[in-house]
Amino acid sequence: MPQNAPTPASEQKLFGLASKPIKQIAGRVGLYAAVVVICIYSFFPIYWMIISSLRPPQRLFLDTSLAFWPPDLSSYKSLLELTNYTANFFNSALMAMATIIVATTLSAFIAYGATRLRFRGKTTLVASMLFAYMFPPLMLVIPMSALFRMVGLSDSLWGLLIAHLAISLPLGVWLLWGFFKSMPFDLEEAAMVDGCSQFGAFIKVVLPLSAPGLITVGIFSFLLSWADYVFALILIMSDQNKTLPVALASMLGAQDLRWGEILAGASLIALPLFVIFTFCYRYFVAGLTAGALKG
Repeated sequence: MPQNAPTPASEQKLFGLASKPIKQIAGRVGLYAAVVVICIYSFFPIYWMIISSLRPPQRLFLDTSLAFWPPDLSSYKSLLELTNYTANFFNSALMAMATIIVATTLSAFIAYGATRLRFRGKTTLVASMLFAYMFPPLMLVIPMSALFRMVGLSDSLWGLLIAHLAISLPLGVWLLWGFFKSMPFDLEEAAMVDGCSQFGAFIKVVLPLSAPGLITVGIFSFLLSWADYVFALILIMSDQNKTLPVALASMLGAQDLRWGEILAGASLIALPLFVIFTFCYRYFVAGLTAGALKG
């Protein structure tokens, strides 16, 4: 037997080394293919909703093509004529902006106090705030409605704002608590040595370093308020205080279903969500992941 002849063990080792890059390439191709399939599965209904809203109403169920050129805006014009869209949009935007500002501010102060103040059971207290998410919204809105009726907040945007804050605050506090807990107190001490008060150190040092978490809380609060249907449906009765989802749902009549207008309204409701996630999704993912891991 020649001395330089390869042994079966060496041949198997060489084959394993040669097949390793092939396995890596196959794994990446499979991963990318799975991502593409999931994206198509997730976004196709949204795309179909948008192109259907841009078709003439009389051809809505006849045209099944994936193209929508030339676009037809008659469903959008009819939506503006049949509904008080401007007032409903203003109510939704007002509730969303108020929820963002109040929820982010209160979450920051509560989370900072929970990390810097020393008292027993603060970890249990922060974790117990998440118990609200164990119950479906319908179980929470019924006692809220009775309580608001007792204190005079029935059919009021103030009552709806309180309901949105009750749902958005727990997660906001939990996320920011993770950020503040991982932040060394030495940074604040250095700022206080330079003449800042503890509140000044919180504003000038802690909050800028926690920007991803603050953006995450703001986006989450906006999503909850903008897309809310259950709380707005139960707590708001008058047409002048209705938000967009409730006003759109009121178009679902028993006999006359205006699918063109409904799809147009749903597309307009989803448009701000697309814009926000297009520009802020990196901050949202980074803040959500970092806050969860640090907490």
